[in-house]
Amino acid sequence: MTTPDAYYLPPPSRWPLVGSLALLLLAAGFVMMLAKLNAGPYVMAAGGAMLIAMIAGWFGTVIRENQAGKLAGQMDVSFRWGMIWFIFSEVMFFAGFFGALFYARNLAVPGLAEAQLIWPGYAGGWPTAGPGLKENFTPMAAWGIPAVNTLILLSSGATVTWAHWGLKKNRRWQTVFGLVLTLALGAIFLALQAHEYLEAAFSIRTGIYGATFFMLTGFHGLHVTLGAIILTVILGRVLAGHFRTDDHFGFEAASWYWHFVDVVWLLLFVFVYWL
Repeated sequence: MTTPDAYYLPPPSRWPLVGSLALLLLAAGFVMMLAKLNAGPYVMAAGGAMLIAMIAGWFGTVIRENQAGKLAGQMDVSFRWGMIWFIFSEVMFFAGFFGALFYARNLAVPGLAEAQLIWPGYAGGWPTAGPGLKENFTPMAAWGIPAVNTLILLSSGATVTWAHWGLKKNRRWQTVFGLVLTLALGAIFLALQAHEYLEAAFSIRTGIYGATFFMLTGFHGLHVTLGAIILTVILGRVLAGHFRTDDHFGFEAASWYWHFVDVVWLLLFVFVYWL
């Protein structure tokens, strides 16, 4: 057991090297696919399989170290700060895309219309898709699937918090049931978003509106998927009895991430769908 002021130094690990090779294979396979080489998909598949193995192996090592009591004290503080900075980096990631949306909508489009720098008669309205597309271009309405998805994600934030309360009060059934509800709501959200994409009257090629819409909502959907995978692992650890009422930062970190995903969606609903 690690003393409160001790700092555990893990032994040398092969997983960083495995992860680097996996990313190299993924990138190389993608480039080969762009070049229309037959080996591209197989190289990407090998890289993906290696990446999954790395994630499972590395996380398994950390879980075993935690169960052995080696990650208490200063290590717990380090994990908390690491998660805070990770979420901050994700905030900056989405801030870049929101910044592109605001710049295009509030500065670039009105400025181009005023200067008449692109095509004659360009009025600078939003959403804009380009010449010849104004008549048959319909933006995504807010008060349909997006509004339902907003309710779903807000509800999932409540269920994961309820699960956390259950863990703190040593009510295992409440923790398990809350996590299962959260995962079910996340799956429904992703299914509705996929349906929304299929029914959309525009694509990522539909001017700056289509590009910003699919980049923001697509990356958010990816983060929901990653959050669901993380919560699935946490559910497995809860069932395995890995967490105690006074020691469950793995659960807390996953819930922080899920709440971050909720907040990003609220911003998306307001600034992408509604306004």
